[in-house]
Amino acid sequence: MRYMAADEYDDELQRIREEKLRRMQAAAVRPKPGQVVVITDATLQQALRDHPRVLIDFWAEWCGPCRMVGPVVEALASEYAGRMVVGKCNTDENPHTARQLMITAIPTLMLFSHGQPADRIVGALPKEAIRSRIERAFF
Repeated sequence: MRYMAADEYDDELQRIREEKLRRMQAAAVRPKPGQVVVITDATLQQALRDHPRVLIDFWAEWCGPCRMVGPVVEALASEYAGRMVVGKCNTDENPHTARQLMITAIPTLMLFSHGQPADRIVGALPKEAIRSRIERAFF
């Protein structure tokens, strides 16, 4: 039996960590139809690259209006399953993404078409108003 030197062991652990992180990130942005994806600072760009139509709900746990919009977003994910990807991004846990996209109020829903911003919806709008904006931006 061959024993590994400490630096070989550290290199192997790092390789395993990187591979596991890569698999977790890939799984996070390849949702089943109708499933809401968790968008993070680490997965945003891949989600926008991999999917032509993406709606992202920017929210926070403490935000009352965000809790009102959450079920609407989940219903829209089911309704548009296979035609667009729906994600949720907690702005408290992902401040880089919030800053990068200039999210200054929550809830904010952003629609991306082929990686580019197509529309921004700020506030807790009714489901029909959100659906109308999705239709206008994507279909």
